[in-house]
Amino acid sequence: MTESVGQEESRWITTVIMSTALQNHEISTILQSQQHRVRYSDSVEIGSVIFSLSGVAFILADTQDLLRTGEEQFLDRIQKFINIHRNSFLVLSAALHGPEEWNIMFRIQRRFLGSNLRIIPVHNTAETVKFMLTIAKITSKPCADDIRYKMAMAKAHIIEKSPVWKMLQQYQLHCN
Repeated sequence: MTESVGQEESRWITTVIMSTALQNHEISTILQSQQHRVRYSDSVEIGSVIFSLSGVAFILADTQDLLRTGEEQFLDRIQKFINIHRNSFLVLSAALHGPEEWNIMFRIQRRFLGSNLRIIPVHNTAETVKFMLTIAKITSKPCADDIRYKMAMAKAHIIEKSPVWKMLQQYQLHCN
């Protein structure tokens, strides 16, 4: 069973639009090695990775860079990013998520509370790519429809097996 899941994952290929600043980044190399079509653009926000067919966009940030360069400028970039992209994610990378890193994440969450930004803490590039591809895949049209169908089937099965459902059926039989 795991072999078929692995094969299914490797067959899912999509187009990824990345900021030109990421052209020589390890993320670009990994995506290309997995046969995804990677396109670069100067017109997207620096550090952006966009899966247009899935409708999701990611902006990458390293907590150490934020500590060095300051948050305010980066927070303005995030605001611009979430104004453009409806399903936006901030991928916040740190080798170790210690008190300083969690404090940065908390400040960002507080600043964008109620917005469409979701924050994903990661430790390395492989984790970053895995999370982005998972989110992009499950939000792509065929996969999202399949997940909705499976959830509806599971819900129907749970309801059918429920003792309350059986009681309601018996009550309905007695009323008729």
